[in-house]
Amino acid sequence: MSIGFEGRVAIVTGAGGGLGRAYALELARRGARVVVNDLGASRDGTGASDAAEAVVAEIEAAGGTALANGGSVTDYAQMREMVARATEAFGGVHILINNAGVLRDKSFANMEPEDFRFVVDVHLNGSANATKAVWETMRAQRYGRILMTASSSGLYGNFGQANYGAAKLGLLGLAKTLYLEGAKYDIRVNTLAPTAGTRMTEDIFPEAAFKAFTPESVAPAALFLVSDDAPTNAIVGAGAGVFQAAYLTLTQGVRLANDELSPEGVARHWAGITDRSGEIVPKSGGEQAMTIMAKLQT
Repeated sequence: MSIGFEGRVAIVTGAGGGLGRAYALELARRGARVVVNDLGASRDGTGASDAAEAVVAEIEAAGGTALANGGSVTDYAQMREMVARATEAFGGVHILINNAGVLRDKSFANMEPEDFRFVVDVHLNGSANATKAVWETMRAQRYGRILMTASSSGLYGNFGQANYGAAKLGLLGLAKTLYLEGAKYDIRVNTLAPTAGTRMTEDIFPEAAFKAFTPESVAPAALFLVSDDAPTNAIVGAGAGVFQAAYLTLTQGVRLANDELSPEGVARHWAGITDRSGEIVPKSGGEQAMTIMAKLQT
């Protein structure tokens, strides 16, 4: 099976370098017309450069078609303008990869509220802005592929990244809701948790790991998750050529009798409550409620 993107228009945010650049180049190589979005800012979100134009030049030199966009994902009006330009130039938008991000790492004790707000604004609100900007287009054409970029820091936590982790887990909640709302329009929404050696991680990874965890080794997962035959509601980890699926699960749980409905009752049954044998994977909040109802009937 060969995966191609001929006739598809893709927007990749934060595509001026690292992972986004790798996605944009490979999408274009496989036939997509690509909007390369990037402010060209530094890792902490300050400054500017012509990074998007440089990636467009790479794509065009290889025979592809691309358009540079310098809009900020934190500005919904700019995201709408980006989608309008893509539609005018290419006739529509079929794929959105929400990849733009920043880092302002500090322990929570030393983190200023502005650092927390800004990181959440770029990652979470920025992805919501870009997605909202393409949502009606995808609904009208009854086709869309959207990829959110989460992180192991969001799924499992990481010291010094309270802002980043909160934003990344928030993206998972956004994806899990949008996949439900987009289902009847064939809008598939997935989440990628990549590990890659980029400017975001260059002073974190040891040199050998930085070289092994290339953006190009993550790109296959990203492209599959926005392809025609993509799944939906998947959480995929990718790094150094290793691909994994992650799940949010529930234990079977314990039903407490009325005379045990107390904190002490929860404490007494804690081992059973947290017993992970027979885990289940609800696909929505409604399904979680159904599992509780089933427990009440046993």
